Amino acid sequence: MRVALLEDEPAQAEMVLMSLKSAGHECEHFSSGRKFIENVIADNFDLLILDWNIPDMDGTEALTAIRNELDWNIPVLFTTSRTREEDIVYALDHGADDYMVKPLKKNELVARINSLLRRALPQDNNSDKYAYPPYIFCKEDRSVRKNGKDIELTNKEFDVALLLFQNRGKLVSRKYLLEKIWGYKTKLNTRTVDTHISNIRKKLGISPVDGWLLSSVYQHGYRLNELDET
Repeated sequence: MRVALLEDEPAQAEMVLMSLKSAGHECEHFSSGRKFIENVIADNFDLLILDWNIPDMDGTEALTAIRNELDWNIPVLFTTSRTREEDIVYALDHGADDYMVKPLKKNELVARINSLLRRALPQDNNSDKYAYPPYIFCKEDRSVRKNGKDIELTNKEFDVALLLFQNRGKLVSRKYLLEKIWGYKTKLNTRTVDTHISNIRKKLGISPVDGWLLSSVYQHGYRLNELDET
């Protein structure tokens, strides 16, 4: 899983980075609140770790800015040297899902992160078939059916479409799609992603009539939302 870390103490940041790497997570570190906000909004992360006290702003300010910009339920772990109950309540009231008091303990840190991820991420089954009515994706033969009818997608279109459904409700950035589907690690000026999204929208017939809305988020990427039946 991809984690964004906001921490201005080098030794503390190094400990967190090494702990997450050993647990199989990818972690990107930021020491500036503004840089952190900019990258979290533009990219895709599964979880955020925020230190309360950062030189250019505090962690609650950074979290508020992100929550106001993106209406997605990314889990947030606060780290702080404050131990007063009112401080902890303040952080939780401002959008944190959990908190840890410094100094952080490696095993507890990894356990809390894994717990937050299990609760927050969509729990798709582990079989080869994924059902998002009226769509059914089968990874074994890379097929898609809508209301029982086969829909022909290219391999890349299949991968993009399934990724969108697996991340339903979340912003999926173009950068993330390029990395996950095409393996590009650098920012490229390409309309490849936009073209594939357009093809998927048309071929799958994604629309509110079928309970799904695929939206373009200006300068960021795309979000696929499942609409309330009511």
